[in-house]
Amino acid sequence: MSTLHPFSDTTELLSVRDWLRFAVSAFTESKLSFGHGSASAYDEAAYLILHTLHLPLDTLEPFLDSRLTQQEKKALSEMLKLRVEKKIPAAYLTHEAFLGALRFYVDERVIVPRSFIAELLHQNLFPWVESTEGVGSVLDMCTGSGCLAILAAHIFPNAEVDAVDLSSDALAVAKRNVDDYALQERLHLIESNLFAKLGGKKYDVIISNPPYVDAESVAALPAEYLHEPKLALGSGKDGLDATREILKQAATHLNPGGILIVEIGHNRDVLEAAYPALPFNWLDVAAGDEFVFLLHKEDLQ
Repeated sequence: MSTLHPFSDTTELLSVRDWLRFAVSAFTESKLSFGHGSASAYDEAAYLILHTLHLPLDTLEPFLDSRLTQQEKKALSEMLKLRVEKKIPAAYLTHEAFLGALRFYVDERVIVPRSFIAELLHQNLFPWVESTEGVGSVLDMCTGSGCLAILAAHIFPNAEVDAVDLSSDALAVAKRNVDDYALQERLHLIESNLFAKLGGKKYDVIISNPPYVDAESVAALPAEYLHEPKLALGSGKDGLDATREILKQAATHLNPGGILIVEIGHNRDVLEAAYPALPFNWLDVAAGDEFVFLLHKEDLQ
């Protein structure tokens, strides 16, 4: 909890600039973790202030010297106090998260979207997919809020998309997002433990951002992450329980030439040691080439 920057004494904070400086100082003093969309105390303070004041999220400079009303000050104080004292991720406070230009509703029933697979989808999965129009079926395994499935539906305009999750709570959030984007006709939500309820369905593309945090890392997570569903974070002692099952069953659910893309966090070395015969293609994303792999159906067989 911030001691140098108490939220009970903000009477001298008059302008947006004052509140921005105060928030950055309070966030820094409280050693908040910024792993849910923002890169720094400044970025997150700016975002929360703009959101709370109902200002455009990409326009700060013109408003910096604007004075705040008493009601606005109260709303800002409550928002920032929750972030500092409860260490609630910003996305849960604002109920929104972004993948590129797409906005999604989120709350504590789902993990905050932050998948590297979104970056790859924005690149049309080039060069692994020859034509986005030619993809007829996509599966998003462990869909959570439905964000990757919705992004896939935008990238592959002719595809039927299935979005699977074990959590009925997560699927309720996903339904809200699917409805927001009016994709009910071709994006189907399925409650299932991985492939258990998919029968003989096959897909051109399977994407998955499954739980992948190992037990040791789960125990050491910053407080912010403890607000997220445990089901969406940890996956056994080495973090690969879900990934093993996906690798075991994916070939059965891929069309000839189909591809599997899975995000696995920092588990590349462990995964390669466990499957020395699999020809993993490690895909380049902004953070490097050790977080997301691609395999063809034929590789898995």
